[in-house]
Amino acid sequence: MLKLTPILLAVLYAIAMFQFSAWRTRRELDARSTELADARLKALTDRMAQALGIERIRVNLYEVEVVNGLAAPDGRIFLTRGFFEKYRRGEVTAEELSSVIAHELGHVALGHTRRRMIDFSGQNAIRVALATVLGRFLPGLGVWIANALATLLAARLSRQDEYEADAYASALLVKAGIGTGPQKSLFGKLEGLTGMGGRGIPAWLMSHPKTTERIAAIEALEARWSRELPRE
Repeated sequence: MLKLTPILLAVLYAIAMFQFSAWRTRRELDARSTELADARLKALTDRMAQALGIERIRVNLYEVEVVNGLAAPDGRIFLTRGFFEKYRRGEVTAEELSSVIAHELGHVALGHTRRRMIDFSGQNAIRVALATVLGRFLPGLGVWIANALATLLAARLSRQDEYEADAYASALLVKAGIGTGPQKSLFGKLEGLTGMGGRGIPAWLMSHPKTTERIAAIEALEARWSRELPRE
């Protein structure tokens, strides 16, 4: 029984972290966001809603200056103030911003938002368990090895989620008549908009795939769809 103690503690830690993270995220978003009202964006989200067979897509404006979109564990979609201001200044088009919304909808539809939070808690639990076990055999190095392994796992899972959400967004944008052009053009702008190109970071440590690889994946999807379309 004593040998299982680190594992049991890690499981309890993961459960506690999940509950706390969900509460803290919900509280932060509730306090710093309002519903986004923009006629051009609403026209585009209405087209996506029609393609999905739902009444509407509500988008919330999150009052932080970073450039980002996110999906909350409860399924709400958010654009940051920083991203919206890029759109208002003409650096990003409404269609490009709609591709961000489609991407975040993909995270919700595919269950990534809840799974990410569980994964995060689980990864912390794995980190604690590994550090405890390895620390007995490799004092001083055990914690470092545990952190490195957990980081690699998190990056790999995150990249896979991004590819899946990109594919969902591509399909939705095509069905809504918007197309994948804005999605790909936005990827070409992202590094400049966010100032985070990932230069110098090994690909296996990055939480998002490289821009060129994301565009290539979308184009591979388009090629497959064109082959699968019935010929007249």
